[in-house]
Amino acid sequence: MKRNIHLIAGFILMSFVLISINSYAAESKIGFINLREIMQSSNAGKKAGEEFKKLFDKKREDIAAAERDLKKLKDELDKQGPIMTENARREKGTAYQRKLRDYQLLVEDTNKELKLSDREVTGKLIPEITKAVRKVAEKEKYTLVIDIAGMPVAYYAKERDFSNKVIEEFNKSPGVGK
Repeated sequence: MKRNIHLIAGFILMSFVLISINSYAAESKIGFINLREIMQSSNAGKKAGEEFKKLFDKKREDIAAAERDLKKLKDELDKQGPIMTENARREKGTAYQRKLRDYQLLVEDTNKELKLSDREVTGKLIPEITKAVRKVAEKEKYTLVIDIAGMPVAYYAKERDFSNKVIEEFNKSPGVGK
């Protein structure tokens, strides 16, 4: 008996929810943006991308140099190892292990630094982009805006994507990317 009452109450509640969703859907206008595209195509995003690429290239050069040194030491150890004294081979092996550890730490630190840099840039751009999204959405009377880059969306009406308008608005923002 209690179970039936709970089922009936659940159906009634579900009916109210569906009715309110249908009435909301009739009044709503849903828009879509691609935040990743906005960040890459805006003036500030392009500038940040160029700065990130410079940092990345410099770090890649540092890693390549360390890698060359490591390879050179390994080749010396492989070629001269058999003719070296036990003590010299052990010292060379220890030096190689130290360089290998330094190389691994360099790669790890570089990855952390690049991720941190990316997060900082994103953290600076997102609030300003959000303001531009809000401004365009309010102007065009959208009730909901969904970022298609942030979640998988099976389908969306491309004519409702207003990313380009957000890029234009964001580029107009004073002090952003100038």
